[in-house]
Amino acid sequence: MRAPRAGWGPPAVLLLLLLLLASGSAHGYKPVIIVHGILDGPEQFKNLSGFINEVHPGTEVQIISLFNDCESMKPLLIQVPEFRKAIEKIMNARPEGVHVLCFSQGGLVCRAVLSTTPNHNVHTFISLSSPLAGQYGDTDYLKWLPGCVKKTAFLFCYNKVGQHFSFCDYWNDPHHRARYLKGNTFLPPINGEIPHQHLKDWRENFLRIKKMVLIGGPDDGVITPWQSSHFGFYDSNEDVVEMRNQAFYKNDTFGLKTLDARGDVSVCVQSGVKHTHWHSNFTVFKTCIEKWLI
Repeated sequence: MRAPRAGWGPPAVLLLLLLLLASGSAHGYKPVIIVHGILDGPEQFKNLSGFINEVHPGTEVQIISLFNDCESMKPLLIQVPEFRKAIEKIMNARPEGVHVLCFSQGGLVCRAVLSTTPNHNVHTFISLSSPLAGQYGDTDYLKWLPGCVKKTAFLFCYNKVGQHFSFCDYWNDPHHRARYLKGNTFLPPINGEIPHQHLKDWRENFLRIKKMVLIGGPDDGVITPWQSSHFGFYDSNEDVVEMRNQAFYKNDTFGLKTLDARGDVSVCVQSGVKHTHWHSNFTVFKTCIEKWLI
């Protein structure tokens, strides 16, 4: 008679589960790539990196060190290819996929990278207080430019000189729509507001993401209107038109409507958060970010 095999009793099963959990805590989370905003660099994101590893121990967090501080004001058409190279290098080494967490101007960099990178493996795109539909308003970031107030900024931004500064790449004056579409060489093509030969491919590339998380709030103080962080923006009367009533949504020019119809757009609104505090606010992290970084 053959001796009975040793069974998988409760102690053995418990040990196996503990080993799997231990392995998962160190290796089960997708890498997180962080892209900074204007006049920022990696130093500003140590708190955010710490938050991620506090709640998801062992997560690989890579804060890209490119175009830091004043270099961040270079044209986005120059920045995006370099960020794309850096992000592609990380993605190629991580076939399981990655998350990208992008702050302020960095959200626009990531939007462009996602659209212009075929076969990317970004799972979740988290946009943290980014002017995704543009910027129109006086903020502390612009007051170093004498006379550069919202009513006259278009005169500077919508020409070859202005397009050498990153903030002009998303300056969207609702009173000068035609000049915006013609003179802004970055945001209108990325959001599909003008026809171009790459529109179909860029849309397909963007739709490779599994989830998009849009974070912003009414007390931001920099992103104007603050609803731009959720793809809302002003009409010609400076009334805010929310995302689903925007032409680029209705026409599904870059895939936003399709992504929303899939149930893969998440909007998180947080009051009482100033622009430069989003990435160091633990409540924002716990409420809006943590659950998506798996």
